[in-house]
Amino acid sequence: MKLKQIRLEKGLSVPKLSELSGVPRRTIKDLERRDDGRVSTMIKLADALGVTLDELCR
Repeated sequence: MKLKQIRLEKGLSVPKLSELSGVPRRTIKDLERRDDGRVSTMIKLADALGVTLDELCR
């Protein structure tokens, strides 16, 4: 998953992405470390980042 890479390219901090997506900060940090998560969470993050789910997960 390219969550951290895309987040940094967009110039977003973890707290800002949390605010935009409604996903808790801790969850975002865990996802950036583990590279797996619920599809519903990934959809929220992809929407907040302005990318497709495919772009986020591949």
